[in-house]
Amino acid sequence: MKLATIVGIVLIVLGAVALVVGGISYTTTETVLEVGPLKAQAQKEKTIPLPPVLGAIALIGGIVLVVVGVRRR
Repeated sequence: MKLATIVGIVLIVLGAVALVVGGISYTTTETVLEVGPLKAQAQKEKTIPLPPVLGAIALIGGIVLVVVGVRRR
């Protein structure tokens, strides 16, 4: 397999995942109150949104790279 085909397949998978998931979520623990040896902590969930346009561009770019990789044989 050529490099363009492999990169194209990876972009297709990443683009499809970005379109389905819509964002990356993660949880952080923050100290809310600290008095001597006592601590009060809170967990907050944060999300990094992935725009659908980004997923679509990756998907289309991956398809183009796969087609170019196949045609060059």
